[in-house]
Amino acid sequence: MRVSLFATCLVDMFQTNVGKSTVELLEKLGCEVVFPESQVCCGQPSYNSGYVRESKEAMKRMIETFADAEYIVSPSGSCAFMFKEYPRIFEGDKVWEKRAKDIADKTFELTQFIVDILQVKDVGAAFEGKATYHASCHMTRLLGVKSPPMLLLNNVNGLTLTELPGKEQCCGFGGTFSVKMAEISEQMVDEKVRHVEETDADYLIGSDAGCLMNIAGRIQRKGMPIKVYHIAEVLNCR
Repeated sequence: MRVSLFATCLVDMFQTNVGKSTVELLEKLGCEVVFPESQVCCGQPSYNSGYVRESKEAMKRMIETFADAEYIVSPSGSCAFMFKEYPRIFEGDKVWEKRAKDIADKTFELTQFIVDILQVKDVGAAFEGKATYHASCHMTRLLGVKSPPMLLLNNVNGLTLTELPGKEQCCGFGGTFSVKMAEISEQMVDEKVRHVEETDADYLIGSDAGCLMNIAGRIQRKGMPIKVYHIAEVLNCR
């Protein structure tokens, strides 16, 4: 199976190990992974800020970049969901609407692809310690991916999972929200960090780089010993 990796901006620039782990994990599961080098931002930050016309140029670039992909896989529920939004954004456009739908139909978040397409529930990972999982808003509420991450994590040898109190609550990142509404965002991430601390977990695991950067930054500033990992890094451990 040939998979085109949609790495996302945050992974490409700040969390390269997540991209590496994603590639290695998919290869272990028998996939041929390709990385289209012409990929850029999916357009989500500017689109959510109201710059619709400008965002469409980046979206068109991504549609062209992944036009020949068999499957598109991303280690981000948020960015994968943005591809799913393309058909609505280009609705009525005789040139781009169908092409946008083609992209949306073959795009999957990493754990969704592993469980629903590859039909794998246990990737053979081993990771010792007590962890809790942060379910990001876009991935669960908008993309609708809820059970695949937990199914895979529950089959990681040596990992003990504790449910995160208030797991349905936003961490306060929300893309540009954390910049425009910094004071509110700070209170939200403080609440999230308190809930993580309540679990007495050694590790916090998540599936979206933005959320993890936000929470990890607060944990670090508070001097807490909790380590933060993307789910791809955990599933890639042996």
